[in-house]
Amino acid sequence: MSSKEVKAELKSAREAIKNKEFKEALKHCKAVLKLEKNNYNAWVFIGVAATELQQPDQAQTAYRKATELEPEQLLAWQGLANLYEKSDQADFKAELPKIYQKLITLYEMLYICICVNCLLLHPQVARVWRRLIQEREAEDLELLELWKEMTRLLQDTVEDQDNETQQHVSWQAVYATIIVIFTIIMTGQKQMFHFCILQLPHEVAKLKEVCDATLSRYPTHSYPLEALSEHYIRTGDCSEEAVRCFSRLSELDPNNSHAHFGLGIKACQDKKYEDAIKSISLGLKRMRSSIIGWYNLALAQLKMHKYSDSATASNAKNDPVILALKGRAHLQKGQTEEAFQVSAELLSSHPGSVEGLTLKGLVHVAKEQHKQAEESFLEALSGSPDNGELFFLLGRLFWNMGEEVRRDRSKAHTHLLKAAKLDPYLGSVFRFLGHYYREVAKDQGRARGCYKRAFELDSSDAESGAATVDLSMEQGDMVSAALRADPQDWVCWECLGEAYLNRRSFTAALKAFDKAHTLQPTSIYSLYQTAAIKQILGRFKEAAAEYRQILEQEDYVPALKGLGECLLALARSALDDYLDGRAVDLIQNAIHYLFRALKQRPDLSCLWKLLGDACTTSRTVSPNRAKVLVPGALYGMDPLDQGHTLDQRQLLTLGERCFGRALKLMPEAPSLWCDLGLNYYHQSRLLNCLNPEEDQQPLLEKAMQCVKKAIMLDSANHTYWNALGVVSMAKGIENFALAQHCFIKSVKAESNNVVAWTNLGALYLKKGNIELSHEAFKIAQSLEPLYVNCWIGQALIAESVGSYDTMDLFRHTTELSTHTEGVKGYAYWVCSTLLDRSNRDSEIYLYNIVQMNAVSAAQVALSKYTERIQTDPDAFIMLGYLNTHLQLKKQATEAYRRFASPHTDKLSFALRGYGHALSDDGQWEEAVRIYSSTPLEELHDLIGLALAYFRIGRMPESVQAYEKALAVASSEKEKACILTALALIQHRLGNIDHAKTLLFKCSMLKEPVSESLQCLCSLGLVHGDVTLASATLTELLKLGEGVGGAVEVRCLLTCTLLALQGNYSGVHREAARAIHRNPGNPSLWALLSRLVPQYCPNKANVSIHTSRALLYSGVNQLASGRHSGEDRRRNALKTIQRAVLLCPGKLSYNQTLWISSEVLSVSPEHPVVLLRLRQVQCERLLLSDAGNCVPPAVLDQLSAAVMANHTSVSAWHWLAEVYHSQGLLAQASVAYRQSLQLASQLGDHIGKISSLLRLALLALMPCLAGVCVSEWKDLVLEASTEVLKMGSSPVALLFQALLQFSIKMGARETRRLLEKIVYASASGGSETIASVARWYLLRHLHAKDDLELIDMNELHSQTQALYLKGS
Repeated sequence: MSSKEVKAELKSAREAIKNKEFKEALKHCKAVLKLEKNNYNAWVFIGVAATELQQPDQAQTAYRKATELEPEQLLAWQGLANLYEKSDQADFKAELPKIYQKLITLYEMLYICICVNCLLLHPQVARVWRRLIQEREAEDLELLELWKEMTRLLQDTVEDQDNETQQHVSWQAVYATIIVIFTIIMTGQKQMFHFCILQLPHEVAKLKEVCDATLSRYPTHSYPLEALSEHYIRTGDCSEEAVRCFSRLSELDPNNSHAHFGLGIKACQDKKYEDAIKSISLGLKRMRSSIIGWYNLALAQLKMHKYSDSATASNAKNDPVILALKGRAHLQKGQTEEAFQVSAELLSSHPGSVEGLTLKGLVHVAKEQHKQAEESFLEALSGSPDNGELFFLLGRLFWNMGEEVRRDRSKAHTHLLKAAKLDPYLGSVFRFLGHYYREVAKDQGRARGCYKRAFELDSSDAESGAATVDLSMEQGDMVSAALRADPQDWVCWECLGEAYLNRRSFTAALKAFDKAHTLQPTSIYSLYQTAAIKQILGRFKEAAAEYRQILEQEDYVPALKGLGECLLALARSALDDYLDGRAVDLIQNAIHYLFRALKQRPDLSCLWKLLGDACTTSRTVSPNRAKVLVPGALYGMDPLDQGHTLDQRQLLTLGERCFGRALKLMPEAPSLWCDLGLNYYHQSRLLNCLNPEEDQQPLLEKAMQCVKKAIMLDSANHTYWNALGVVSMAKGIENFALAQHCFIKSVKAESNNVVAWTNLGALYLKKGNIELSHEAFKIAQSLEPLYVNCWIGQALIAESVGSYDTMDLFRHTTELSTHTEGVKGYAYWVCSTLLDRSNRDSEIYLYNIVQMNAVSAAQVALSKYTERIQTDPDAFIMLGYLNTHLQLKKQATEAYRRFASPHTDKLSFALRGYGHALSDDGQWEEAVRIYSSTPLEELHDLIGLALAYFRIGRMPESVQAYEKALAVASSEKEKACILTALALIQHRLGNIDHAKTLLFKCSMLKEPVSESLQCLCSLGLVHGDVTLASATLTELLKLGEGVGGAVEVRCLLTCTLLALQGNYSGVHREAARAIHRNPGNPSLWALLSRLVPQYCPNKANVSIHTSRALLYSGVNQLASGRHSGEDRRRNALKTIQRAVLLCPGKLSYNQTLWISSEVLSVSPEHPVVLLRLRQVQCERLLLSDAGNCVPPAVLDQLSAAVMANHTSVSAWHWLAEVYHSQGLLAQASVAYRQSLQLASQLGDHIGKISSLLRLALLALMPCLAGVCVSEWKDLVLEASTEVLKMGSSPVALLFQALLQFSIKMGARETRRLLEKIVYASASGGSETIASVARWYLLRHLHAKDDLELIDMNELHSQTQALYLKGS
């Protein structure tokens, strides 16, 4: 509310009181007090209105407040007396005498003033009054009555004044009056002395005479000097006599405002503006309402060109200088019309004033009316030829005028030099002189000097400061020379960093700013520039860490913005790597920091734009993952001070609103319109995915309009044309002609536009124009060979024409980057090739599948695809099939479980694969249920169901299923396998004859299988039927050499038959013959080591190579007496030692110690055995009484033994546990870090996770013990976060929750983390981890005394227990 509005409200209140509308008066008064709570008139009016409304307490409060504000004013006291007189309250009656006493005092002063005025205006009364005073001079107590009588006489006097008489009488009367009443003056009515003295300003001599006489009579009082100083100030007299008066008054009263005002005005006249401002400011501390003081302060600040301070200081209404300042304030705010109106008012009230003409010229400059501005300035200059500011304004005008004047800068230079000479305090003059010397005269030295002077005069002149630094950098090695003189000058290091930064030498600039920050750690600027440079170089993690370091000191908006940009860049990088969970976390953090910046600077469009980008970036991830916690105040949800979780649709809507806010600030920014249009486009796609039946046409129309608006603002930008083409192709618009036009326009605007060429190729491909599509994709490939989208387009073309290169092209897309279309296409071709079992020996299969490791590559890529696209059933079916092929049983089961659509045309195939995966994973009951849901018409479905029945012991159902499968089987081989399975079931049921019959049936088929013959032979051997076994084995051997396990089976059957026939030597020969044919088969070596001691003990001394065979061989050698005493090279000890080296940890303590000692006696420095020996010895020591304090020497030996084993991650884990048992947490931490480094070098994924979890647990234990040092806290967060980056880990989440519990047990975040783990157990999480989290959650709830949630948690625990028991 302005002063005009205050006056209007007071006037309305007065009118309301006059019209007896007292409630309305109260409203107006309260409106005034909202802005000016100390407004005297408003409080008085409230008292009047409250009195009339019979509210005495409110009236008394209002009057009392008014008397405190202005104790010398009558109105409030009169109102208070009137209130007390009307009231019957006892306390009011008791206060009434005090009010009367105050009124008497105020009336006395009033009468004195009236009398003095009448005295000066009516000389005849003065004569009478003078005689009365002379008669009653000694009786001061009756003086007031004399004045009252004089007032009464004056009321009847209407005679004309006689000048001669006035000259003769008036001053004698005044002088005598002052002397008589000075006693009253000394008792507190000093203002009366000022009043009497100042009534005759033209009688300077008499004035001085009175003051001198008074001062001689009362030398210690400052009132006469104060009155005289006030006279000098009012008349503008700054002579030497006046200065002496000011100085003498300052000596008597150092805090006297008039003395400070006078000295300040004198300093201002002497052009000592800084001294003037200082003196006048001191005077205003005690006289805040002095118009003269504020005026001269504003004048001094105006001379110093501190326009804003000058405008603040002034409160005059009609002074031309002040009005000019008001007009300039309007100009600074861009209010040109208001400034022009002020100039017109000023020139009408003060015609021809320099201030008015100057303001008028400035208004013309703002309107770019240079000719009229020049005329106004010249007219003003004619009235004030020594005005330096006018010369500057003309020089600046000439500098900015048309081309002719710009070519000849001498005119501007002349005026600027004149301005600098007349007004050396005007910094803008020196800035433009710097421009002249820099751009025209090419004198860099003078230019730098002018810029420096301008910055010294006005420290807020950023342009001059920047130009000074720039010129300093350009002038040779000035900064380097300064650093050589003082290498510890951090400011010089910052300047050097700026110089390198201007030259785009980022690395050198980074080093300079790092050095500056080292020398001055509190410098935010150097740290900010370091972070900004790292952000430019793409080192976003480092930049984010340094931005956070700045924010620990203060909420620096550029740092908040930079941190938000870094987190957003990291989120996009994570999305490129398909790390969607990490990306969502980064987006959430980016929104948090950008909102913190917006709370300070909501006027910055760039912050709203970044916030919109962050929200829109969430479009890439799956809707199930896009859950982001945002502040309630940002989204407009209650409570505003808490966070609220938004889904993907709400996030995109929030992004839309943020772009809208940015556009309100910058409505002509085309990039913002394009971003808003793309946001609408992504909203429509999400809507089509979530609710296909809902109409997304309005969103697409908005997207079209926004992108078209961007093109209208900047039609040369190729990205806007490309965006319009993409939106035009969207389902629901499908304006392909417009899309083609937009892509072609984009290519014309930027010929090297790989995105537009690729989109154009996709358009042609969609329309079936293969040739044009191929050409467009080929051009895109030539422009950017690493752009994956154009390769996907070529792969789709190859697929459509049936080319053999299709699979190679899709594989190449997965090698370039992970793209959803490329991944799905490659996985499809891999699965198709695997399903075709007829081409397993072809060159295409061997190259595309085997040599290129296609199955693993497709499985990894498809895993990423399904994490992002979770609504594609075909992708989950292919992933399940690939996992089954790779023997990833649990992953295959999970993939088949997640395929969502029951209406897919591949349902039977998916269910068959699901059942197969469940069978492989041992989930036989579930497999039966899945197989039963299939039509059971395919052979594989029936066989899978039969096998599942067999595994769960339901033999009759299994037999029925196999019999149905036998009826469906088409080939002899399939029938043979089914009959073999039926025979095995009959044997399990005890039907031996039936089993033999079925097996004989198998052998009689045209294409018998080896498995049926093996079963028949085994049946004969088990039951001692040598004839059957021999005949069957003969038929089996006719089938030719087996591969893999078939060799071992045939060897075992042959050896068993020979043993059954009593040919023990033949047993050894047959096993040896098999090993001779397959020397690399470890199973055959193990079989030989078992057969030899049993059938040929004299040949037990053989050379065996596998661990299991070595153990058997060692036992055999002991059985045959081959100990170390007989042969030191080939004996049982050596053999067992070799077995221990291959499989350590399988022997007892004494065995291990004995064997290790024997080995070390032969090889004292063997690292593996030495480590095992040290481990055994240490375990015994820890179990003993001395285990609490292991000697340092022993620890050193253990460390040396572990370091000698370069490839053992578990050894480092064991050493860390030993250190931990001894309380050496730092050493344990180092050991775990060594294991982590070793696991990373070896590519051991499980080892990395194990090391990180162990390290986090180690750091967590002191935190839970109450020793929550920041080092351990950071270590827990770092290790657990790294584990979560590598995959889902409930243990890591538990560690983070426990860390939060140790830091702040009662925090809301603690409860959120613990509940997340507890309720995750219901969806398949670990119950042990959930139990631990539940226990800590109960502790948290108990501390918060939340009994209701405790009961709910216990109920959930019981429900979970019942569920597990039922499972």
